[in-house]
Amino acid sequence: MIAWLEGVLREKAPTRVVLDVGGVGYELLISLRTFETLPDCGKTVAFHVRTVVREDAFLLYGFAQPLEREVFELLVKANRVGPKVAQAILSGMEPEGLLRALRDGDVKVLRKAPGIGPKMAERMGVELREGATALIERSTESGVLPEAQGDASGDVREQLLSALLNLGYPKAQAERVVDVAAEEAGEGATIETLIRLALRRLAP
Repeated sequence: MIAWLEGVLREKAPTRVVLDVGGVGYELLISLRTFETLPDCGKTVAFHVRTVVREDAFLLYGFAQPLEREVFELLVKANRVGPKVAQAILSGMEPEGLLRALRDGDVKVLRKAPGIGPKMAERMGVELREGATALIERSTESGVLPEAQGDASGDVREQLLSALLNLGYPKAQAERVVDVAAEEAGEGATIETLIRLALRRLAP
């Protein structure tokens, strides 16, 4: 099982990257929050990794910080919450706030994640409360995610919209968030800037 990878960032998109490790390219699936911490392509970067093995696929999920991976591992323990849903949840909620919502059984907050209805939110609060409480106690001194920079691109809005749709956000909501973020950011904004503004709108 792969738990850590460090190498040269060859490709990056809002929900995936390709990492060159000793001449081998690894595709990692990432959250929007991890994406906004990435350096430019060609730079060395490291990821905490969760390996997911299925009958038809061998998937690697990458995380900028260990807490995000721990929360991901907690989420997939819940009934009917798979890796893709966990990735989407972490794209819209910061790990610390998500843990508090799970600990407190805050259904209103949990329902803001794509694909999470009231029944699933309630079930997650019950099933994951104990694990979230323990994780909060262990991570009270967790660090802050670093900032990231990127190049301006004419199709950054399409990149962000595609990422939100792939994560499970309804098209109408995704388009609205992209429009608001683009208007707030102004012309020539980078994808990182748009994602940062979109996350503010998506946050509970």
